[in-house]
Amino acid sequence: MNARTRVLVLMLPPAAMLLAFFVIPMVAMASFSFRAGSFGPERSILTLEAYRQFLANDAYQELLLRSTLIALQTSLLCVVLAYPVAYYLSFRAGERRSSLLTLLLVPAWTSFLLRVLAWKLILGSEGLLSSFLVSIGILAEPQPILLYSRAAVVVTLVYSWIPFVALPIFAALERMDRHLLEAAADLGCPPWHAFLRVTLPLSLPGVVAGFFFVFIPTLGEWVTPALVGGVRGTMYGSIIQDQFRSALNWPLGAVMSLVMLVMMLVLLFLFSRFTRALPLEDI
Repeated sequence: MNARTRVLVLMLPPAAMLLAFFVIPMVAMASFSFRAGSFGPERSILTLEAYRQFLANDAYQELLLRSTLIALQTSLLCVVLAYPVAYYLSFRAGERRSSLLTLLLVPAWTSFLLRVLAWKLILGSEGLLSSFLVSIGILAEPQPILLYSRAAVVVTLVYSWIPFVALPIFAALERMDRHLLEAAADLGCPPWHAFLRVTLPLSLPGVVAGFFFVFIPTLGEWVTPALVGGVRGTMYGSIIQDQFRSALNWPLGAVMSLVMLVMMLVLLFLFSRFTRALPLEDI
């Protein structure tokens, strides 16, 4: 078996899975966006009515913009909070690195739904946070803290995704040549300056990867807003889910999904161009 054949054989299983679980469903969803209805004879009628419904409803577009801002805010907070964790694990943890990495990953072994429900209990009227504030006299009686709000959605998402941001940053820091820091110190570079000119630029690929790990799934999130967001914390993914499950308006749900996908691809393209254009050598 020559090299080209080996490559084709190795690529065949993931290509088949990508075709079966991504390309074909995307084509089916795109075809539904041109249907007049979800079931019956209307399903065979081609029309642009679903696109007109979406464009005529400003609430859908405003919700998409708000969800994008929530996803950006969550991704940035995760990066800011996860970077010190990854830096400590890479440069300061020493022999405790494996144990701390395990502790970092333990919450991810628990069901995502259970973790969200735990935060619902923490932020609720009888939850840990409310009880603590009552005990120290800040609150006169138990009441929900942040629950059913945009802040509750952001807090819960940040908690859920921090481990997945810390790991790629940690991997990028581990690949870094430590002799560069020694050379910077020999040349009289203070530690904070060495961090800005050596460590941060070399870890930027991990930062970007962690940012995308959070931004992409968070933009279409609907479980967390449904459990802790309430009406004020509704996101775009919740409306899409309602169109498919409750309203049974599959064409409009397909249009909303495609619009979100296109906007996500555009943002990813812009972010990638921006990171490539950063003058890292001048930092």
